[in-house]
Amino acid sequence: MVKLRLKRCGRKQRAVYRIVAIDVRSRREGRDLQKVGFYDPIKNQTYLNVPAILYFIEKGAQPTETVYDILKKAEVFKEFRVNHNQTKFN
Repeated sequence: MVKLRLKRCGRKQRAVYRIVAIDVRSRREGRDLQKVGFYDPIKNQTYLNVPAILYFIEKGAQPTETVYDILKKAEVFKEFRVNHNQTKFN
């Protein structure tokens, strides 16, 4: 099973996180399938590769709670519903 979760980067007391698609059996800093975003909690900045995120969610990837909150704040799920509904009716 694939999850979308945070991978810690940066230095001590100055953590930044990558949002990655990773196998659930891998450890936090383990090998990821693809990098799909970036999150800096100190500067409160996010960068998201929305097409890649939507691809993994369509394939059944489950975001962790924190990643889910980040994606919800960026309104990614609204795009997912729009894309999902368009593919159903076309």
